[in-house]
Amino acid sequence: MVLKQFAALYKARTMEFVRDRGTFFWNLLFPVFIVLGMAFAFSGGDETLFKVGVVGTPDGSPRLLGMEQVQAIPYADAESALQRLERHQIDFVLDFNRATYAINGESSKGRFVRDLFSAQQAAGAGATAPARLFEEVVVSGRATRYVDWLVPGVIGMNMMFSSLFGVGYVIVRYRKNGVLKRFKATPVGALNFVSAQAASRLVIVLLTSVFVFSGTNMFLRFMMRGSYLNLLLLTTVGILCMISLGLVFASRMRSEEMAGGVLNVVTFPMLALSGVFFSLEGSPTILRTISRVFPLTHFIEGARAIMIDGAGLVQILPNLLVLGGLTAAFLALSAALFKWE
Repeated sequence: MVLKQFAALYKARTMEFVRDRGTFFWNLLFPVFIVLGMAFAFSGGDETLFKVGVVGTPDGSPRLLGMEQVQAIPYADAESALQRLERHQIDFVLDFNRATYAINGESSKGRFVRDLFSAQQAAGAGATAPARLFEEVVVSGRATRYVDWLVPGVIGMNMMFSSLFGVGYVIVRYRKNGVLKRFKATPVGALNFVSAQAASRLVIVLLTSVFVFSGTNMFLRFMMRGSYLNLLLLTTVGILCMISLGLVFASRMRSEEMAGGVLNVVTFPMLALSGVFFSLEGSPTILRTISRVFPLTHFIEGARAIMIDGAGLVQILPNLLVLGGLTAAFLALSAALFKWE
């Protein structure tokens, strides 16, 4: 009996989504347009000709770092700088702690900076040590484009809006129109009703996320170094967390206007502070601390680690634990607050 109720509610909610053509566009096609548009907009070159990572404190002022065409970027450790070099995010690394310089063997810009630096060292043009004291380190790696970094953020953004508004807003509309009041007079329990709504939305958002990922990848062929199964697991847990958060707001609200306002108040900070379009690296510490509160931050962070860094299950386990813990907390809170009327 309970399974039949669940199946009927699940089918009804899913068919409601399928028949809504407007929702179809915003959930499936709009995210693809965002990715393609951003990829086109940011496909041009950088105003800075060369980016040089600097590790340690220079003994003096090497002429290379004082050139107008060179942007010097300090790094606390060589590993971070070399990782950026492997992704072609910088062109050259000067490590004054180890007396080495590094280039990416696949980067013509890196080889040019190497030749320029060696010539300046040999000529003694402002350098403080002979060139022979700097050992060469060669790394390799595929360039990380902005779109490679962007895709996890757009998928997370689509998940957030689809989950929060697709569950929270709909249940509030049911309550306002008296649908929930009618369900109260039937054998359908609150747990069965909410579970069917959540399950339907989970499948819908998961399928739309796969569509966005596959559709954009057909055109852009973005980077994927990790496991698709790990990404699918993280996406599923992230969707469940967002749905659970939507249920919290839907448990008591009576008007769609109030629900829309509250959900916008919740989604805007997440959109701004979770690193969807731009990195928070270098931003004030308080902003980065606040961003750790949002589930979207942990999903995007884990997804980028899988796709760009090739992170395994162990590396993304902290993100999974945070999302799982938030899901349990949100579900418990929504169950305690839920009312039919």
